[in-house]
Amino acid sequence: MARWFTAGKVGEIADRECRVIDVNGTEVAVYNLGGAYYAIEDCCNHDGGDISGGWVEDDVAVCPRHLARFSIRTGAVLAGPAYENVHSFPTRVHDGEIHIHDDRN
Repeated sequence: MARWFTAGKVGEIADRECRVIDVNGTEVAVYNLGGAYYAIEDCCNHDGGDISGGWVEDDVAVCPRHLARFSIRTGAVLAGPAYENVHSFPTRVHDGEIHIHDDRN
């Protein structure tokens, strides 16, 4: 099973935007915050909606369905109705590509 997944090339994801990729069957939203890349599980645990369909405020992803808020940097839930953190995946830039690491066991 692959541990690092390519999300694209540096510069392909606009600042304060995201791209969703599949990481071993899990949808992961990869965000660009000022040239730094972060990746969180793209599923609001309140009702299973896609977080990526919402918008970014500073370094917070806002779920479009019921306005739950998650830290893009850590996956921490910052406002309900979501009740648990989402998984945050390690990222790296290597040879001009953005990579996401599947660190789940």
